[in-house]
Amino acid sequence: MSWLSRLLGGTSETKARPQRLDYLNEALLLERQGDYDAAITSYRLALRDHPDDLRVLQNMAIAYSRTGRLEEAIRAYRRALEIDPSQSGAHYGLAFLLIKRGDASGAEQHLEAFLASPPDGTESERWIRHAEATLDQLRNPTAGETPAGPSEG
Repeated sequence: MSWLSRLLGGTSETKARPQRLDYLNEALLLERQGDYDAAITSYRLALRDHPDDLRVLQNMAIAYSRTGRLEEAIRAYRRALEIDPSQSGAHYGLAFLLIKRGDASGAEQHLEAFLASPPDGTESERWIRHAEATLDQLRNPTAGETPAGPSEG
């Protein structure tokens, strides 16, 4: 087909495919704006395109947590761990959701998994200390209440 024909509304022999949106980056932007429900929609669209994307699953779990949808957050973390059991962030997040649910035994298992292979980096020390303190409190409940988690700041 000639360029003139295409210009006048014809189609080329190799049809152009519609460009896909970058749903993950869209979701991250929506989260930064505080619109977690819209971010979840974008994460779902991203999962449709890449169902085993660990970054999408973990960020989706965080967004579910922030909207109070704890069971859905737990499912997203568990799915990430099905794909890659070594995902320390998923173990960490899941542990604290299980504490909220009252599953201290499950939380202990995930805190132990997190501490067995913690993330690298200077900021990770804060999360490691928090996981160790929480694990100690789960094992020794008379020490006080279990911490909710370090504040993001």
